[in-house]
Amino acid sequence: MTAQCAQESIYNLLPRLEEKPVKPPRYVGVTVPLADTVTGSGKAIHLAGNRYISTFRPSVKCEVAKNKAQWKTMGPAKVAIPSPKNFLQKHSKEPKLPARKKEQDSKKLPALSVPRRTDHPVMGIQSKKNFINTNAVAAITGLPKKPQPIYVDRRQGDKYLLETSGLVPKYIKKKDYGVTPKYVTRRKEEMKRAQKEYEGDILEHLKKRAMKRLSDEERRSLLQGLKKNWEEVYREFQGLSVEIDTIPKKIYKEKLESQMKQLEHDIEVIEKHKVIYIANE
Repeated sequence: MTAQCAQESIYNLLPRLEEKPVKPPRYVGVTVPLADTVTGSGKAIHLAGNRYISTFRPSVKCEVAKNKAQWKTMGPAKVAIPSPKNFLQKHSKEPKLPARKKEQDSKKLPALSVPRRTDHPVMGIQSKKNFINTNAVAAITGLPKKPQPIYVDRRQGDKYLLETSGLVPKYIKKKDYGVTPKYVTRRKEEMKRAQKEYEGDILEHLKKRAMKRLSDEERRSLLQGLKKNWEEVYREFQGLSVEIDTIPKKIYKEKLESQMKQLEHDIEVIEKHKVIYIANE
């Protein structure tokens, strides 16, 4: 609402003329000599169309005219000739340490804890204190000094302090005495978690390898397949020659007989047992 109220005004009802910006005049189809350009050649070309001339053209021309002579050489015109005395010497390019400064405080002597030779003690001070009586009273009234606990570890009687030996159980006075450390509890939890994962993997493995019962259709199809295989082996056995006079024929005959015996045993087992379990591999 505020934006609409601001736009509504009586002055907006009057028609307004749109003022178009007037562009400055431009040069059209002029012949400009190249002497006015930066290259400075004496030729001239014809420019077709409009051309924009910058207001900084005179200043650029002046700068070019001033610095034109410096482009004729590859560096400064005058170079100082090196002196033959300034030749390269041995170890001249190695870093050098700064000169050692003399310590200003080296002359000052350190403060002495003993009196100087020129110092004189204060004379004439006397005390009325009886040091003999005060020492006797302090010795009588004072508490006896408790002997430090010691231990002897050798036959010769070498004595050592008991407090610093490590034999005194000071660790029982700690605040965390008897508390299980955090790293031990964390390690036990990790071990329990690993044991659970291991047991779960074993159970899954046992489930995969569990016994599976064959259905009646699978048992019937398996029995038919065994009988069909026996018929094929028996047909090959009937096709053998009457005389088996070579070793390959004898080996082939034994092979067919063993296959027939195995198939007959499997057929007998399946026909005898109605319920059959197989292991999942």
